[in-house]
Amino acid sequence: MTQITPALDMLDIILGSAPSLTPMPDETGAPTWEAPAKLKRRRRLLQRLQRISSSPSLAKMGGTTSSTYRSGGKGSMSCVSLSSSTSPYTHAHGSSYSSQSSAGFSTAPTSAASTPAPETLHFDLKPRIRILDGENGIGRLGCISVPLPADVRPGSGGTQLPATPEVVERQADYFSKTVVKAKAFSRREDFDFWGQMPSEIKVQIFRFLRPKEIVRCSAVSKSWQKMCFDGQLWINLDATEFYQEIPSESLVKIMTAAGPFVRDLNLRGCVQMNGKWGSDCQKITDACRNLMNFSIEGCRIDRSSVHFFLLRNPRLVSINLTGISTLNNSAMKIIAQSCTQLEHLNVSWCLDINTNGLKRIVQACPNLKDLRAGEIKGFKDRSFLVELFNRNTLERLILPHCTDFDDEALTTLVQGIDPEIDPLTNRAIVPTRKFRHLDFSRCKSLTDKSLQSLAYNVPRLNGLQLSLCHSLTDDALSGILESTPLLTHLDLEELDELSNTTLQNLAEAPCAPNLEHLNISYCENLGDVGMLQVFKNCPKLKNVDMDNTRISDLVLTEAAAQVRQRNRTAMGNESGRPKEGLSLVAFDCQNVTWTGIREILSRNAEIRRPPPSSSTAASPAAYPTYPTDIISLKCFYGYQPTVDEHTKRVLRGDLFAASRLERKWAEYMIANEEAGAGGTGAGARRRRRRAREAAALHADEEDGLARGGRRRARSGGCAVM
Repeated sequence: MTQITPALDMLDIILGSAPSLTPMPDETGAPTWEAPAKLKRRRRLLQRLQRISSSPSLAKMGGTTSSTYRSGGKGSMSCVSLSSSTSPYTHAHGSSYSSQSSAGFSTAPTSAASTPAPETLHFDLKPRIRILDGENGIGRLGCISVPLPADVRPGSGGTQLPATPEVVERQADYFSKTVVKAKAFSRREDFDFWGQMPSEIKVQIFRFLRPKEIVRCSAVSKSWQKMCFDGQLWINLDATEFYQEIPSESLVKIMTAAGPFVRDLNLRGCVQMNGKWGSDCQKITDACRNLMNFSIEGCRIDRSSVHFFLLRNPRLVSINLTGISTLNNSAMKIIAQSCTQLEHLNVSWCLDINTNGLKRIVQACPNLKDLRAGEIKGFKDRSFLVELFNRNTLERLILPHCTDFDDEALTTLVQGIDPEIDPLTNRAIVPTRKFRHLDFSRCKSLTDKSLQSLAYNVPRLNGLQLSLCHSLTDDALSGILESTPLLTHLDLEELDELSNTTLQNLAEAPCAPNLEHLNISYCENLGDVGMLQVFKNCPKLKNVDMDNTRISDLVLTEAAAQVRQRNRTAMGNESGRPKEGLSLVAFDCQNVTWTGIREILSRNAEIRRPPPSSSTAASPAAYPTYPTDIISLKCFYGYQPTVDEHTKRVLRGDLFAASRLERKWAEYMIANEEAGAGGTGAGARRRRRRAREAAALHADEEDGLARGGRRRARSGGCAVM
């Protein structure tokens, strides 16, 4: 130790006391450089040796350049060792004079006492401060490192966690794990996505297809064919969309394969099955044993096949046998014996069925609610009507074109036989009927007497059809309109004896706020006096048929005003485009002119803008309002193309184009009327010329041509070609 002390003294003289700067953060967080306090000689030497522990001058001696310094920079004092040259820990870096910082002096170890020192100092007493950046992995103010896990991280005071058995075991377990390289996933070459898919998912996918598309998919492969004819896809077999295209073999295959699953079977119009019922009827009926809704309207099917269907499906709820001319009362007997849960029955146009067979069904089926028996005979037998009166379960009774359904039959149906009469009101004291819809169209034997029996006996009535009952007058409907507040559909077509009194009674009746459909076509005595009141007092009207009546433009104007009133209170629809709110049929009305039609077109495309000073900008009334409901009009055939084009533009939201078309059409009609005023000379020629120009402009606008564009010639084409 005594030998090293003089060497340390000599190094202290050589190195001097160059102050070192230490970065200190100021109040703003930026580092400031301050000189540390003066240290003792030995500690100062050790601090300087630590500061110059790395130097680029060693790179030229064969060693590896330090990763924390860039090569080619200015040299600094480094590698001052306290060991001898013969130390086993000394690195051979070549000649000590090769360092660019030695300036020709040796930088060999200075542990020996006899080592000569340079006479002059060649060291910079104010060394540069080197701030290392993040290019070599060191940040400006600290090293970049990966934090330890939270459970083994040292405390805030810098002390290590105690070496508990749990920590030691966890560290040993972590470092003892072998690193296993994950194998790359290789897809199997023989993987069949569709084949490996569960059958339930396949069925769910096929359910998004229409029946016609499913039949087409069955030709892909055998597996697809098996899946396409799976019974789960044919719970509802409705052939109305594709009955003209599907062959009888495919239809038979579907019914036999999916028979146990089919609940609703609709074979309406499947005339191609005519040759298959005899050969495959047994197989089809054996498979289809769980039907609930059965419809063979218009099919060419033999009587025995229908009997098989009825016998093997006792859970039938709805049966539609419309137009099956081969059926008779034997089929009604089978229904009464096996289908006791029946609720809906339609035997219209089955000419061999009469009220005797229907009476069995009414007696055996207590849940029967809907009976449709158009053109059925046998109503002279009052027993069937008495049975209906006693049951009182029917809600819908459709008896169109029943010629023997007369006043006595209707009175028996509503009041029974010999009912008790109230002396004050002169009305029968009977329970009210549950009828909701009655259709007596073309029952020409009905008169006012039988219709008056319905008054105050059918309070739940929603629809009443009395078209072509020519004997009815205003007295037949007055009591019915007063006692049916839920009436929404009223059909009075071709009742010649009706007058405007009936329409006035309808406008004042309790059902006026709920009325939606009204048909007064061919009622030639009805006109503006009654219809103006109806449009004012019936705000929910959706369909009005007024063809061949005496209405005029005033009725169309009032209808347009009512629809405009609806637009004020409407909230709009989801799409934001107008929709058809009222359908009018007004063709062959002599008093309807183009001005009334123009009024409807104008209201359909009207954009109501508020006056500038009517409201503030924050109020909803300050913004323009657009139509939400429009009128769909059927009128004179010469005006209909313009009306259709105008309605199409309004429905797609092009209100400006619709208004332009209406304006051009009005100019054409005015010019045409002026040209037809007659006269001779230059004035008449000018009027005819203006009419031709207006007609051309209107035709261009109606065809969708650009303004001022060239029109295609309407010569009919080349005769040669």
